[in-house]
Amino acid sequence: MLHPIALRSALGLFVLGTFAAEVAAEPPLIRSARSGRWSEKQTWDLGRVPKAGDRVVIRAGHDVGYDVASEEVIRLVQIAGTLEFAGDRSTRLEAGLIAIAADEGPSEEGFDCHSAMGEMKGMPESSRPSLLVGRPGSPIPAEHTATIRLHYIEGMDRLSCPAIVCCGGRMEFHGAPLQQTWLKIRQTADAGATSLHVDEWAEGWKQGDQIIVTGTRRQRDGRGVGGDFLSGAQTEERRVAGLSPRDFTGGYAIRLDRPLAFSHFAEGNFRAEVANLTRNVVVESADPDGVRGHTMYHRNSAGSINYAEFRHLGKRDEKGRYSIHFHLAGETMRGSSVVGASIWDSHNRWITIHGTDALVVRDNVGYKSVGHGYFLESGTEVNNILDHNLAALVLPGKPQKDQEVPFDLNRGAGFWWSNSQNSFTRNVAAECAEYGYRFDSKRTEAYDPIRPIRQPDGSVRPQDSRILPFVRFEDNEAHTMKFFCLNLRGVTRPDRGLDLYSQAETLSREAAEAMPDPGHPFWIRDFRGWEANWSLHLGTTGVFVDGLDAFRSDVAIWRSIMDGSGFRRMTTKDMRVNDIHNPLSSGYLPSREDSARGALRGVSSFKDDMPPTTVITGAVRDGNLIVVRGSTADASDLRRVTVNGRPARSTRGSFAEWEIALDATAGRPFEITATAEDVHGHVEPRPHVVRVDAP
Repeated sequence: MLHPIALRSALGLFVLGTFAAEVAAEPPLIRSARSGRWSEKQTWDLGRVPKAGDRVVIRAGHDVGYDVASEEVIRLVQIAGTLEFAGDRSTRLEAGLIAIAADEGPSEEGFDCHSAMGEMKGMPESSRPSLLVGRPGSPIPAEHTATIRLHYIEGMDRLSCPAIVCCGGRMEFHGAPLQQTWLKIRQTADAGATSLHVDEWAEGWKQGDQIIVTGTRRQRDGRGVGGDFLSGAQTEERRVAGLSPRDFTGGYAIRLDRPLAFSHFAEGNFRAEVANLTRNVVVESADPDGVRGHTMYHRNSAGSINYAEFRHLGKRDEKGRYSIHFHLAGETMRGSSVVGASIWDSHNRWITIHGTDALVVRDNVGYKSVGHGYFLESGTEVNNILDHNLAALVLPGKPQKDQEVPFDLNRGAGFWWSNSQNSFTRNVAAECAEYGYRFDSKRTEAYDPIRPIRQPDGSVRPQDSRILPFVRFEDNEAHTMKFFCLNLRGVTRPDRGLDLYSQAETLSREAAEAMPDPGHPFWIRDFRGWEANWSLHLGTTGVFVDGLDAFRSDVAIWRSIMDGSGFRRMTTKDMRVNDIHNPLSSGYLPSREDSARGALRGVSSFKDDMPPTTVITGAVRDGNLIVVRGSTADASDLRRVTVNGRPARSTRGSFAEWEIALDATAGRPFEITATAEDVHGHVEPRPHVVRVDAP
């Protein structure tokens, strides 16, 4: 038996040895020693290149060029300086967590920011911590690829890692542009066909690219219930075998690597889509069947995503862990955009806009998501522009713990929002489990629809999110829906045993409680809904349907609140049940005062009293010129957009996209100010101002 002193000594040595083992087991930490290439040992303080299992910190003021295609899995890459991927070769980075933050102290927090930056106003962009996978105007060239693969590493938080998290820094992903990311087919492609015919030349598409062809036959049997929806889907994946010039159809042919299994319909305005999923900049989960990754931008961050591919991301049923996530940024990311991206095989949304305003989301392809696709999360989001995006094959999910909107059942919508003061134009939703487009907002014990809403002057005040009108909802389409093409605050689909009369009573009561202000209807312009159960379902008063084209559906307008709304230019064809089924009333009887102020005449007396919203989406130097591009959204047509006092040129619609070239002395910083005025004389009170650093 050991003497007590000897025993204490032995115990002390054991504890000391255990502590030493723990210290030894801590992952190695390697920091940049200077600016330089990743592949050069002189760049690093340990005199060697980072290797598998390392935690890497790029220190503030250091610019490191990522110039390798490595299979070494780096545990942590924390960027306080700049990490820029090479554009003259193909590169690959395998990592557990990538964090862009000003703090040089290593942290494995994969959701919240351990060190958030304040606003960068007045500071040069070059001082931001930055991850640059291509730059605006200088994307990764088409002949090269840049890939980031996210791995789960033991010891990290499975809920928040792997991830790429931008905490007030700059995060850019820019791949080679495509002229069109998705197209309509020109004629029906029968089962067994080995080519598709389209109206436009698929510029930039190439042999081997992965594509999808959207389904055009909706599911009507038990195969589409719950998690089995995928088994009945007819959206198909193929590879491009080749492209042919103008052919006998008057269009162009896309040859396929193997025959189609299903027929894909095309007639008049009702046609399937073909979309390209392949990009040369890729962010993906390394183990799609294991722990998946997610990406997010926090408040005061900067940067955009252009023609990049995000695949196998999103943590199923977990709040906040999405493929692309803008998190509580307010208006601090005005001017950022997601353009031309491919987001596919997501287990949790494609793009989530949460508490964030004035983003541009355009020309994206979303394919195969769980829960919803393009998702505006909380009901506070305003002035975002969602234009010409494709949402294909959204699968049902389930409610998430502590989700922002507790009554959202996550049954599968291509586009979902709870505040309509945003712009939705030229989008298509195809083959979604529940909805093409879903607007839902109601008062419950757990949710107050009176939300803090940003005003045109920049202030924030409480407003009823249930009655805020669209900035613009025009030329949108939904097809091959198992249930709803467009559902505005209506009931969810009826389940077996559900008392529809009770639901109708609840719907009427809620509609009477939240009536849009006079002259501010929900203005739906030129909507197409086809091959669906119900094309349109209205659970609110004050809707102006100004162009509805319903085709091959059971019902054009199903169990909707009809009073206080207006309809014109409606066409229906091949309805299976009838055009309008069981119309409802809110039960609201206007008082004399209401009648005098036109409470239910808002549709016929539409007025636009909101100024436009302008977003500068790009400013690229070209010698002594700066080419500036942007988008402006408004309920009315625009009279002008001016940039530094000069008129911009509209490149689509009424300044929905615009550009201008400005003289700028080389070698000096340059400030750009863009503002707009609509045809009613409303001038934007807060122009968008961006600063372009000296090269």
